[in-house]
Amino acid sequence: MGQVTVNLNGHHYTIGCADGDEGRLRVLAEDLDKRMTSLVGAVGQVGDARLLVMLSLLLLDELEEARGGGAAPAGDEEAAAAAIESLAARVESLAERLEAT
Repeated sequence: MGQVTVNLNGHHYTIGCADGDEGRLRVLAEDLDKRMTSLVGAVGQVGDARLLVMLSLLLLDELEEARGGGAAPAGDEEAAAAAIESLAARVESLAERLEAT
């Protein structure tokens, strides 16, 4: 079994994978770290757990749009950034309500 150490938001994680999948896992981890960096730029350092929840929701939203064919056209970065910021704000609001209970 292979292992890869990945960096996410300045933290290192050792992840197990099938032999031969190490390169693919590194590429995926680099993409995830870039997305995390973008999210941190939008909402700040709000804690790793909250960032991971927000990032997971953003990725699922992106997947849902891709499945439904409703993804934004390529090159529409401003609309994508606005959508990410809007979703991040909604997730932040939900996290605050959950912490209050």
